[in-house]
Amino acid sequence: MMLLEDLPGVGPATAEKLREAGYNSVEAIAVASPGELVGAAEVGESTAAKIIAAARQAADIGGFETGDQVLERRKLVGKVTTSSKSFNELLGGGMETQSIVEVYGEFGSGKTQVAHQLAVNVQLPSELGGLSGSAVIIDTENTFRPERIAQMVNGLKPYGDAVWDSSEFLKNIHVARAYNSNHQMLLVESAMELAEKLREAEKPVRLMIVDSVTAHFRAEYVGRGTLADRQQKLNKHLHDLVRFADLNNALVLVTNQVMAKPDTFFGDPTKPVGGHVLGHTATFRLYLRKSKGEKRIARLVDSPNLPDGEAVFSVTTEGLRD
Repeated sequence: MMLLEDLPGVGPATAEKLREAGYNSVEAIAVASPGELVGAAEVGESTAAKIIAAARQAADIGGFETGDQVLERRKLVGKVTTSSKSFNELLGGGMETQSIVEVYGEFGSGKTQVAHQLAVNVQLPSELGGLSGSAVIIDTENTFRPERIAQMVNGLKPYGDAVWDSSEFLKNIHVARAYNSNHQMLLVESAMELAEKLREAEKPVRLMIVDSVTAHFRAEYVGRGTLADRQQKLNKHLHDLVRFADLNNALVLVTNQVMAKPDTFFGDPTKPVGGHVLGHTATFRLYLRKSKGEKRIARLVDSPNLPDGEAVFSVTTEGLRD
């Protein structure tokens, strides 16, 4: 692993200042803006630009592989059931691993409910639509509720002589509360280490949930002047999530807030936060909205291989149902 001191123009004193400012890795510097480094390490603008250029080269994200290698990897793709038949059909049989699924909608539209349900379902054996895996949750808005997991486990259908015990399910859900956007980005690295540790375990990490992916970015970067910085950071964060999905053959589920577009005369005036960066990185985009009572409508807005469509499901005490 490359150290900060290995970058040209970074001596021990500068490295120390960078670490104090939260730049612990070469990757973190690669996505910083020169202005940020000038402030953090008290170096000149041109030195900062040089350091960032070197970090970008060193971080070397991505390389080529041949189509048949990609096909081999695609054969390993697993699917996690949503517990609703129509919702599964909309997604071609469930939510796919090696992908980022973004679920957006207004408050109360069921985003966190979907997340909780998947944290339960990913632990089920494959014949029940699970992956016999564990889940990692990065909780940015303090929405994770173990009691909800228990209700959903109690709502699972009996299967052979399997006894569903909610405390066992809770043991396989690793939750971390993110206090700001930098912390949120660091937690992906911690999750990577955790997944590495559990790789040979009985329940390897097969699901990562970030609920919600944009809340901190939205709160911290206010006004148009900070937009470029925000999008750069968000982009780095999302690419870390993509890497997590690929390396662990995991499903990454991110929930996202919406903003109102008051100048919309036709169609729906809500659109997801995060702009094109999020829109292009998410493999599947789902728009949830409330209907009567327990009913929710999920609309597949974007997918590389499935037609757009809608599914109606219910959020009940026992979890997601048709």
